[in-house]
Amino acid sequence: MTASPPNDSPSSEGPSSDRPLRSAVVLGGSLAGLLAARALVEFADVVTVVERDVLPDGPERRRNLPQAQHVHLLWSGGARAIEELVPGVTGMLAEAGAHRLPLPTDMVALSPQGWFRRWDESHHMILCSRDLLDATVRARVLDDDRIKLVERAEALGLEGTAAAVTGVRVRGHDDAERTLPADLVVDATGRASRAPRWLTALGLPEPEERQVNSGLAYASRIFRAPENARHGFPVLNVQAAPRDGRPGRAGVLLPIEDGRWLVTLSGTRGGEPTAEDADFERFAFEELRHPVIGEFIAGAEPLSGVAFTRTTANRRHYYERSRHWPDGFLVIGDALAAYNPIYGHGMSVAAQSAVALRDVIRRRGWGTPRLARALQKAVARPVNAAWDLATGQDVFYSGATRTGPTLRDRILASYVDRLLYTATGNGRVARRFTDVSSLERGAHILLAPSVLLAAAAGPLKPRLTGPPLTDEEWKAAGGGSH
Repeated sequence: MTASPPNDSPSSEGPSSDRPLRSAVVLGGSLAGLLAARALVEFADVVTVVERDVLPDGPERRRNLPQAQHVHLLWSGGARAIEELVPGVTGMLAEAGAHRLPLPTDMVALSPQGWFRRWDESHHMILCSRDLLDATVRARVLDDDRIKLVERAEALGLEGTAAAVTGVRVRGHDDAERTLPADLVVDATGRASRAPRWLTALGLPEPEERQVNSGLAYASRIFRAPENARHGFPVLNVQAAPRDGRPGRAGVLLPIEDGRWLVTLSGTRGGEPTAEDADFERFAFEELRHPVIGEFIAGAEPLSGVAFTRTTANRRHYYERSRHWPDGFLVIGDALAAYNPIYGHGMSVAAQSAVALRDVIRRRGWGTPRLARALQKAVARPVNAAWDLATGQDVFYSGATRTGPTLRDRILASYVDRLLYTATGNGRVARRFTDVSSLERGAHILLAPSVLLAAAAGPLKPRLTGPPLTDEEWKAAGGGSH
């Protein structure tokens, strides 16, 4: 296939008479798959999204996506990536009630090293339910005649050879099987991905994999926020302390659309919350390292029962390290790397990976030799910082890995601990840490000489003795003045 220049987009001209139809198939209609489809439609004449379920028309709960009921964060690095792919979507989210909160100004967080101060804004996050986010992106992406949605269809395996994938076999709701030919097949099927088996079926070696499973369980519940706490209320985040020798218990209170709070409580092996409605408030009060979340939800009206989930392991396939990679195949999103959801990076990484996918094709051209290998390396790059942030904490919980923390894990954790301690009283270091956690910049900036020197010196201000909430925030939530 002849490579096209970066500005050769079928969106404006359609397929020309002297080249074959360009086609791509994306497996999975969740956020990662839809953003990949959006990136690909700049180059392909038709992009087919294959989804095993029926996607809802609006912001409703999807089947087979239990994690959607828990806290989700769209960090500014991910929000910028989505806006770049789907212009106007963040404005649509705001109109639908999503909150834009400045960071770290409106993040009240207890780290393992102490309370963070609410420094001036350096970045931001978009807060809403996963249902609203997915529905807003889905409506915009599928409002394109070049993107075709095939629902109630299951991907069975890849067509092609170890050298090149030429399509995918699917089975429809009527049990009929057919092959969808494609120049590029993208696996965005999430944690349930069968890509390792599909690759070995083509004669390729099994990819390298690492799993870090802290045994975390999640319990989430929606509350109606008190009337005076429905706008401008901060995120409350009580983090676990992975290296204190006890199970890690954490909690997050997130303002979402329609004047509601979404609260997620979590605990590792031996410290899990239960699925019982009656135990939710008790866990927030008694089991977390500080009872601030329990104090707020005590006066709030519950709007739902407790949603409970256990599928939270960090798992990464190192496809980019494979010596042999077939043309025409790409793995993205949670199918590539899935994280403990407490860190909130999955959606943002998926968005940045979709931008990387688009940018590589712009540079190299559609159908160029070894394009898929270049794409697989590119989409893996946004994974690195999020993976290190998640596993750098979880690896220290009992039973998380078969061999325990590596020497690299211990060195990295010691340095991160020192940075967190310094960030409690040093605004410049706090900003650098937020640069990385919001996925605006790579983790390499934490090794800059100025940051190393600041970490060695430690915090410039004394530790806070309690959550940095204003009297107005305490009163707005019914907590009185503290």
